[in-house]
Amino acid sequence: MQETSPLLEQVKATYNKMLQSGDPRVSDWAMMASPMPTFGIVGVYLFVVWYGQKVMAQRSSGFEIRNIMVFYNACMVALSLWLVHEFSVAGWIFGSYTLGCQPVDPSMHPQALRMARACWVFYISKLIELADTVFFVLRRKFQLITFLHVFHHAVMAASWWFGVKFVPGGFSTFHALINSFIHVWMYTYYALAAAGPQFYPYLWWKKYMTTAQILQFIIVIAHTTQLFFFKDCDYPILFGWWIISYAFIFLILFSHFYYQAYIKPRKIAAAKKLVEINKNAVEGELKHNNDQDAKKSKKDSGDETKKSQ
Repeated sequence: MQETSPLLEQVKATYNKMLQSGDPRVSDWAMMASPMPTFGIVGVYLFVVWYGQKVMAQRSSGFEIRNIMVFYNACMVALSLWLVHEFSVAGWIFGSYTLGCQPVDPSMHPQALRMARACWVFYISKLIELADTVFFVLRRKFQLITFLHVFHHAVMAASWWFGVKFVPGGFSTFHALINSFIHVWMYTYYALAAAGPQFYPYLWWKKYMTTAQILQFIIVIAHTTQLFFFKDCDYPILFGWWIISYAFIFLILFSHFYYQAYIKPRKIAAAKKLVEINKNAVEGELKHNNDQDAKKSKKDSGDETKKSQ
């Protein structure tokens, strides 16, 4: 019988110890026993996005799934609204949570369990949201499958397993509340856009969604930063570092997207307009000079004719 290496044994022991240190209230909940199923789903997601684009590129057109898209996005609006309600009632607005140090309540109190349940549903919603990209693949909307989009979905799905496992409540759920609120409007937009062209005139607020997402990350960074200045806050500082790290990454990526989508085109259009104005001015000046030269030439020709007579 082959012996296991000491290093592998140490890794397994550390891994098991990590799992045992999780919140016991969620240990029996679906998907919470191990992170491996979540990592597996994210891995399959990345493969489907990569390979699916290759398959769909061979087709002349994408699948017509308008009705499915409307139904899916409407369900996500309802789910996001429910999450806003639960995070608010369980702690942030109608509960006892404050914007300062807010540790996790590990008790079996109904409010504490309600917050933990909201965290678990939020995590499940991040797995469901992976379908966003799958729909892009099926519709051959490859231009929408950006690094920002895929990275955002994959990181949120994977990282929130750890959030629910170790800190199902407290400080970090402020970010979940804001994210759920933003997603109410985001999926409302997607539902209306999928419903048909008759709704397009009412979708003028698209760019403001990106602005709201950028503002979301600024608020999350500002809120999380205070965690590093508390002396006796019973909340794992490691999660503070993790939240602020990916919030900074998302802030940079979303800001870059906003610049590319809304600011850069305006600059290019303004530059083209300036070139056109300068071109017209030069052409006008040349035409004026040519007209003047023609008049002068005609006058000189007339004078020569009179002299010859």
